[in-house]
Amino acid sequence: MNCTAPSCLIWCRSLWSPWGAPVLAQAPCSLADVMSEQLARELHEESNAFPEIPDTDLDLTCTPEPETSSDLMLAQMLQMEFDREFDTQLRREERKFNGDSKVSISFENYRMVHPYEDSDSSEDEVDWQDTRHDPYKAAKPTTTPKKGFVGKGKNITTKHDEEVCGRKNTARMDNFAPEVQVGDGVGMDLKLSNQVYNALKRHCDTEQRRSARLHEKKEHSTAEQAVDPRTRLLMYKMVNAGILENINGCISTGKESVVFHANGGSFEEKIVPEECVLKVFKTTLNEFKNRDKYIKDDYRFKDRFSKLNPRKIIRLWAEKEMHNLTRMKKAGIPCPEVVILKKHILVMSFIGKDHVPAPKVKDATLSAEDMKKAYYQVLNMMQSLYQDCNLVHADLSEYNMLWHDGQVWLIDVSQSIEPTHPHGLEFLFRDCRNVAKFFQKAGVAEALSVFELFNTVSGLQINSDNEADFLAQIEALEKRNEDHVQKSGKKKIFTDTSDGSPPQLNTDDD
Repeated sequence: MNCTAPSCLIWCRSLWSPWGAPVLAQAPCSLADVMSEQLARELHEESNAFPEIPDTDLDLTCTPEPETSSDLMLAQMLQMEFDREFDTQLRREERKFNGDSKVSISFENYRMVHPYEDSDSSEDEVDWQDTRHDPYKAAKPTTTPKKGFVGKGKNITTKHDEEVCGRKNTARMDNFAPEVQVGDGVGMDLKLSNQVYNALKRHCDTEQRRSARLHEKKEHSTAEQAVDPRTRLLMYKMVNAGILENINGCISTGKESVVFHANGGSFEEKIVPEECVLKVFKTTLNEFKNRDKYIKDDYRFKDRFSKLNPRKIIRLWAEKEMHNLTRMKKAGIPCPEVVILKKHILVMSFIGKDHVPAPKVKDATLSAEDMKKAYYQVLNMMQSLYQDCNLVHADLSEYNMLWHDGQVWLIDVSQSIEPTHPHGLEFLFRDCRNVAKFFQKAGVAEALSVFELFNTVSGLQINSDNEADFLAQIEALEKRNEDHVQKSGKKKIFTDTSDGSPPQLNTDDD
């Protein structure tokens, strides 16, 4: 059956639609039905039949996935509650662990920091920094009013209270010098007693004065293996003047001087050796404080000593060694040759070869024959030094004798004195004791005893084998000679007696 009516076509298309279930078309209504009052009344009654739903904060219809969002918010709230409980327990553990100790350990790094904070929390739940016990919290020390006390009755606190004074003393430590590391005593609630605070204050004041002196001392003193700016300037002037070609470096240090090696240059008045040494006398008296006893009673410098300050005494000390070396060189005693003296710098010839200094007799490896030869050389030099040069070395030992070119050389004669010195014979006896002891220990059978060596060098005849008695006779002789010199004002001359009595003194009274 073929049907071409419009209604039949619509029904057939609906029935055989390939896009899904059939959709029934609604019957058309006329405009009069739509605009009728009866239809409007029915629609109004149908709308009033459902109650109005009150507005709520949670709009479940506005989010595409309401259940998922609610689960996330619930999880976040549970996590925040768990974090608060964990932090509370952590604070309890921290207080229990630290107790009343002034040095506490913080567990803040272990607390659960959550990005969401509940603003509607109770008043007792405040910030972590406000609740945890912080022993380092800085607190200003309490001030005492003018009347001198605070409180009443048993709770009265005076300005002399131990705790108040301790906190004030800790706060005063901030006024110490910046270089004094005082730490955060106020933050630690440290309480210093008056005794401790006064001791610290005195120490800080002492350190400030010492540091101020240290800066000046570095600028004006010659230290070990170093020179001060003034000494360095003198050395540069010697190089610029052509006296020295160059200064190589330090080769020896001692309690009184520092010795540098240098290459010689040219000098108008004198021939400068190819290799020289600069003996720079230290400008501080810290290591050699008793040098005045070697120079104040020497008649050559006695008048000048009392007028000089300690720094100028060093120049006098260098001048004294120059004069002693000049005497020894004229007498033919092997010793360094003086080139020039500039204030407290003495330039001398170098004892050694190719920048290598000659070894000391103590360090030199000598055969038995060489040791015996060295002993006789030392004996002859001591006799020549005493009789020809009219000098006593006063510090002669194996440390001040060098072995070079098969012979012994004497060095370090700045402290050498004349026999007319009030303690000249005592110094000579000390030199004889050092020499005799060294060579006897070295195995020299011909070495004389200290008493025989003293009599041989001095020409005196003091008969005694006891050191105390020997020294007593020496002191008595020195005392007698000193009294005579003070009365007559003339040089003393020692003579010996044959009856065994102490040496007598003769004068040339014409």
